[in-house]
Amino acid sequence: MIQVNAMGDTCPIPVIKTKQAIKSMTGADTVEVLVDNEIAVQNLTKMAKQKQYECRAEKISDDEYHVYITVGENEQAAAPQESIAAQEEVSCIPDGRKKNKVVVLRSGKMGEGSDELGTALMKNFIYALTELDELPGTILLYNGGAALSCEGSDSLEDLKLLEAQGVEIMTCGACLNYYGLTEKLAVGSVTNMYSIVETMAAADSIICP
Repeated sequence: MIQVNAMGDTCPIPVIKTKQAIKSMTGADTVEVLVDNEIAVQNLTKMAKQKQYECRAEKISDDEYHVYITVGENEQAAAPQESIAAQEEVSCIPDGRKKNKVVVLRSGKMGEGSDELGTALMKNFIYALTELDELPGTILLYNGGAALSCEGSDSLEDLKLLEAQGVEIMTCGACLNYYGLTEKLAVGSVTNMYSIVETMAAADSIICP
């Protein structure tokens, strides 16, 4: 197995490093690529599918992923024929996140006053997040905000779009349990209070509508 350390690298470096490792193979083998974000995982998976390589990914922690790309004899034989220019032509999913910007959603409503208006404002706020040039690195949802990441939420598709662009969606597990929503989480992952405090303490900026 060949290991490629692409921790901290942005697109297209992880893909280029992986292609170079594949080119150096003398036979069928597996490349293990270490990356620190989901965008890199998606780009590596996309490349593997295009080349018809076997690919699987493993999440080690919130900022460490291992991607395993297995190249067979037939596929490896074709790899050296690619030009350097072809290897560098990599179409990447853009990573527009600011990793240390955190959005906190603690309610299904935005502001005080009319519940109907507050619900509509929150929906519009989450949609507006998807339009930002610089996305947050993490969205934390707790208390009444936990329902926003669950089945039936009007904001579910917008949150899934944000997640697809690399934004980490984290919902308080105790809150999901309290509201009977544990089995209805539809986007992101379950977190705990320690992780919530740790994420907020490490943030450069926190947005809490």
